[in-house]
Amino acid sequence: MASQDKDMVEQNDSLKRGLEDTGSDQPEKKQSLDNIEQAVAEASVPQPAAAEAVNEPQAADSVEKEKRLPKKKVALLMSYCGTGYQGMQVNPGAVTIESELFKALVDTGAVSKDNAVDQKKVGFARAARTDKGVHAAGQVVNLKMIVEDPDIIEKINKSLPEQIHVWGYVKAMGSFNAKDHCDSRFYEYLMPTYVFMPPTGTPSTLPPDERQIPPSTSEEMAVKRQFRMSPETLAYVRSALNEYVGTHNYHNFTIGKAYKDASAKRFIKGFECSEPKIIDECEWISLKVHGQSFMIHQIRKMVGLVILMARTNTPLSLMKKTFEEKKINIPKAPGIGLLLEKPVFGSYNKKAQGMGRDAIVFDAYEEQIEQFKNKYIYDAMVKVENEENYFDQWIKGIDMFPEFYTYINPEGEIPDSALISNQNHRLPAVGKQDS
Repeated sequence: MASQDKDMVEQNDSLKRGLEDTGSDQPEKKQSLDNIEQAVAEASVPQPAAAEAVNEPQAADSVEKEKRLPKKKVALLMSYCGTGYQGMQVNPGAVTIESELFKALVDTGAVSKDNAVDQKKVGFARAARTDKGVHAAGQVVNLKMIVEDPDIIEKINKSLPEQIHVWGYVKAMGSFNAKDHCDSRFYEYLMPTYVFMPPTGTPSTLPPDERQIPPSTSEEMAVKRQFRMSPETLAYVRSALNEYVGTHNYHNFTIGKAYKDASAKRFIKGFECSEPKIIDECEWISLKVHGQSFMIHQIRKMVGLVILMARTNTPLSLMKKTFEEKKINIPKAPGIGLLLEKPVFGSYNKKAQGMGRDAIVFDAYEEQIEQFKNKYIYDAMVKVENEENYFDQWIKGIDMFPEFYTYINPEGEIPDSALISNQNHRLPAVGKQDS
């Protein structure tokens, strides 16, 4: 959920405090949308709590004591709702998941106060980065932590907002690095099926920077939410997703990567689509992708291309052409739908278990994680979409600027007009979440 896809959600001001890229792996046991329906109306997401003041003499005294406490290399297993946060990783001046976590670690004594200003001092690393507003059902970070207190996990959670939860920790080998030892990652992408409705209307003749995307009326949204995906469209989507499986050059699915850059090649192990599910009278589907690693925006752009093709019945032959040298503009689907399921550490776990150590897995917490997803993640996705219509604004933005996507055509060819180098105007921001 690499990663993926700095992308993964640029939202408007109304979402900033409310609710793609490296890589993630989730349990081999498939998740579904079955339990989302009952979660739609459950809990509202609380806001992060303010820091408590600590007087300087106490802090100074504690530093001397904490320096003598032994630290252990651990892997922390956690989940979070990314709503209201500007991504996972620490960013000066931004409210992020890591800044909340690290503050809680310091406040509870899991990290000494003399190490509070620099995560590098405790060897902090994450298995996968998530972007603005993107969630994680399973995330792993490693650090050197003080674990003398048997109630440390409970205390950490009491110091965290409810939308961030640490399940436990596994003592890891000294060489363990959550990013480097992650073999693969699973991401999930949830979206309403009305995005597959065929384009309607006449393209605007105004210059791109003068065009406005009008919001849909409540009556229009009611009609869209009554849309139901046909079996033919579902089959098309599944066939299109299957075209991603294997090793391909994804230079068109990220930013700042040239075709000849070896790092643009990525291996996708699987990409599946669920059966549609009705939630709050609107039909949704879930996409699950399993890959070794992902680049920024990659998953959201992979989803975006499939949406554009499926709603226009563009020949699937276009898919292979996007992996070739021609540079085109592929829109990234809204970040609100993206969820990091979990990272997988297969090779490390095999070695660790051979040495009598515990594997880094989420198996013991599957039931609690599913409850957390339903209450804090799925509910947040559906609630915000119902209130803000992000997917509607995104797809209307696509239809407002068709000249940037002329590779969507009945022939499945990429014409010269679709090449970024031949486009005279810069593509304006598409949808509420894009910058």
